[in-house]
Parts: sequence; C-alpha cells; structure tokens
Amino acid sequence: MTAMSTLAGQVSASPSVPPGWVVGAGGLAAAVLVFHSGLWRLAGKVITIAHEGGHALISLMSGRRLEGIRLHADSSGVTRSRGKRTGPGLVATAAAGYISPSALGAGAAWLLDTQHVTAMLWLTFVLLAATLLVTRNAFGVLAVVATGGGVLAVALFASVLVQAGFAYASAWFLLFGGLRPVLELPRRQLKGHHGLSDADHLFRLTRIPTGLWVALFHLVSLAAVVGGSLLLIPLHGHLPHVSVHP
Repeated sequence: MTAMSTLAGQVSASPSVPPGWVVGAGGLAAAVLVFHSGLWRLAGKVITIAHEGGHALISLMSGRRLEGIRLHADSSGVTRSRGKRTGPGLVATAAAGYISPSALGAGAAWLLDTQHVTAMLWLTFVLLAATLLVTRNAFGVLAVVATGGGVLAVALFASVLVQAGFAYASAWFLLFGGLRPVLELPRRQLKGHHGLSDADHLFRLTRIPTGLWVALFHLVSLAAVVGGSLLLIPLHGHLPHVSVHP
C-alpha cells in the first residue's frame, strides 16, 4: 500500500515549469529527429506506433473486434479488426490513424501546460503497454518494448529536470511527427502508392474525395502544432525554474 501511495503521489505531483531553454531544446531536438531523413527512418517508427494504436483504440471504441497490430521495419504498419464492412465505426477507425499522433501531441502539451509532467510520462507508458498487448509480430513487439522501456526508465530513474526535458521533447516530437506523414501523402500518391493510404480507404467507404480527407488530415495536424505550441512555449511573463532538491 505504501508503494502504491508513493507512486500515486508521484503521478499527481505537479513540478514547476522547466527553464525556457529546456522547452526550446526539446523542440529543436524533436524537429531534428522528424525532419532529418536519416534519423526519421528510426524515429518515425514511434509515430507508426501512435498511428496504428489510434486505429486500434477507435476500432475497440466503435464496437469492432480487434485482431491486432503489425509494425514493420520500413515504418509501415497495419491494424486488423472485424465488424461491419461499412458504417461510421469503420470510417472513424480508418480516419484515426493520421490524426492520432497529433492528438496525442496536443494532449501531452495540455498535460505539460497544467504541470503534470509525471502523469504525462506514466500515461504514455500505459498506452504503450496496452499497444504491446495487441501487437502481433516480432518487430512490432521489439519496437513497442524499446519505446516503452525508454519512457519507463525516465519515469522511474531520471531527475526532475531530465523528466521535464524528455516530456517536452516527446510532446514536440508527436506534434511534428504527426505532421510529416501527412505532408508526405501527396508525394506518395505521385510515386505510385495511389489507392493504398487511409485517405484512399476512406474514399472507398464514403465516396468523399481522397483530396478532402488529405486536406482534413493537414488541417488537424497543423492545428495541433499551432495549439500545442501555444501550450508549450512560455508566452506569459516570468518563467519559473524547476526546483531540484538534492
């Protein structure tokens, strides 16, 4: 009981806002990971986890039977579920993928703005643990375990300042990382991948043109970047420092 009480206290604790340089450095590191092609080949797999996890979550929420997630080394993935071949549940499931990383980034930014760094880290770990339970291939398990292990290590062993820096960098990464795949959608179609994206699937389900779905994904991801940035960047007067106790 004591251990559980201690953990609950840690999660509900609200450390002070970190120094401005920590917020800025986290944003810069995230931007490099997302927009550097070489680094993105590895870092992009985290966004794929969020993408496929979004499909999985909405499929369960809409009453579909989730079969599982498969993640691949080329940063692609697939989520399979059973249920009606048409209807709002399937449409919501198909639409959730490209929206999920940006939505998670905005949610993380909100938690950090309300000074719940520890809660943000533990919630991230819980979501990754849930994703692991429905992952059905070896590479996917490796990717989720590696990501979750990194988050868990920071949550358990890192100092308050390191936790804050990691949390802010993670929020920026989800915001920027949610935008990059959406920006690449038109280019993928020009390269011969037409008909294979979530937007194409949504067109077949709804007859709403693929371009409008792509535009919606752009709108959501850009709105998340703007809204998340306003929450993450200190715009109001003096910024207090994290108090670190020896």
